Amino acid sequence: MKPVRTAARAMLASIFVVQGVRSLLKPEAYEEPAARVTEPLKPLLEKLDPRIPTDTRTLVRIQGASDVLAGLALATGHFTRPAALVLATNLVPATIAEHPFWDRSRPDSKEQQGQFLKNLGLLGGLLLAAVDTEGRPGLGYRASHAVDRSQHSIKRSQRSVKRAVRTARREAKIAAMSAATARRLPG
Repeated sequence: MKPVRTAARAMLASIFVVQGVRSLLKPEAYEEPAARVTEPLKPLLEKLDPRIPTDTRTLVRIQGASDVLAGLALATGHFTRPAALVLATNLVPATIAEHPFWDRSRPDSKEQQGQFLKNLGLLGGLLLAAVDTEGRPGLGYRASHAVDRSQHSIKRSQRSVKRAVRTARREAKIAAMSAATARRLPG
């Protein structure tokens, strides 16, 4: 199954790497559609931190760079789950900006609907990649079982302490009986 996962991740990541490189090299080609998403976000970004860039071209380049890095990470099998989450997060605003099929005034709304559905499929693949543990137990499972093991260890320790207390009482009782018997003996 490992070769299939590797090939699937590489195929899934390829579109993001190519698109990211295009965004880095020619951000002006994506500036107009991206403005639909970035313009409403500018006041929020400025409020968060004035050092955050708010011009659309820079934001397109930032998204392109993150798509390239996350795509390469996903394709090479490094940090696959976080990389898939980054790509999925970037895909949502890009899809909204570039494929507004709901705008019936556009002559290409049918084509936009197809592109939107393609991106929806990519989002599904990315979400699967984000939760894929490659057959190993996930973090939640490991954490719950670590808690179970520690609780089991605590119970085992409590049993050991109870056993030691019972043994100490028994030995103290035997020692007391031996001392009483020794006092009664002549001599």
